[in-house]
Amino acid sequence: MILTRRRFFSTTLTTGSTLVAAPALIRGLSSPAEAKAPIVGKAAPSFYRFKVGEFEVTALHDGEFARPLDAGFVRNAPLADVQKTLADNFLPTDKLMLTFTALLVNTGSKLVLIDTGFNDNGGPTNGRVVAGMKAAGVDPSMVDVVLFSHFHGDHLQGARSKAGQLVYPNAEIMVPAPEWDFWMDEAKMAAAPDGMKGAFAGVHRVLKPNAADVKRFKWGDEVVTGITAVEAAGHTPGHTAFAIVSGNAKMMYVADITNTPVLFATNPEWKVMFDMDPDRAVATRKRILDMAATDKLQLSFYHASFPATGFIARAGAGYRFVPAQWS
Repeated sequence: MILTRRRFFSTTLTTGSTLVAAPALIRGLSSPAEAKAPIVGKAAPSFYRFKVGEFEVTALHDGEFARPLDAGFVRNAPLADVQKTLADNFLPTDKLMLTFTALLVNTGSKLVLIDTGFNDNGGPTNGRVVAGMKAAGVDPSMVDVVLFSHFHGDHLQGARSKAGQLVYPNAEIMVPAPEWDFWMDEAKMAAAPDGMKGAFAGVHRVLKPNAADVKRFKWGDEVVTGITAVEAAGHTPGHTAFAIVSGNAKMMYVADITNTPVLFATNPEWKVMFDMDPDRAVATRKRILDMAATDKLQLSFYHASFPATGFIARAGAGYRFVPAQWS
């Protein structure tokens, strides 16, 4: 028998090849004691663990956010081209689904959180890092170090609750020196356009109360044993990736070198509206993606589909993201 689309979706009761049972038959076979399962309406806290050498890495899902897709989202490509790329990947073409994934690295001696998500400063569909962490058996008080890749709100705001308390009270906060120099500069904040004043204010809300305790690092520094800061500027002035090395095993957390690899690995020359220095962001993106493809280096993205980790393969003039095997 040839399985056609019509046959697949039809209800056949007279042969042994039935694929879909008739609704009436289902009702007839239902037990009176069978309960109707309630609709839950939300996902459980999500985390995913994998190993890098002797290090244990936990990806923490901070939820997602849908933003309208308009012609200004990619500065140098027609909206139709952006929509086609999304459609080719079975994604909506009228909006962009942004996902958020922080990374928790247990080196054996230090518990290191890289970026913090929103906590209670976000919307109803994000701010889930702490819940995911607790589901993974880790209390926020156990975190030794909080590392920031950069100071955009979706990476930073989760370090301090809306009420003003530090979410990771025992953690040393470590930040890229160029990022600190830009965002904590009072003159730059005063001269910022109206559209950026809120971002400056958010940075100061989180970091200024404990400014004396914040440790600044330079690119190339081993910020924690096994974790080294890598220059990845362009998205912001101090945007930083982190090389995570244990023995012969290596991976890299690349934060926002792509807003989403579906669009910006496939089309590395595209310039997203969020990149503060678009030309430098493109150069950074191509450098890191090319290195990852050459070295078969595992990457973790902040905005890839959860658990946001995998590999990069060359594809035409661009690259494609190959998710790591779930294990």
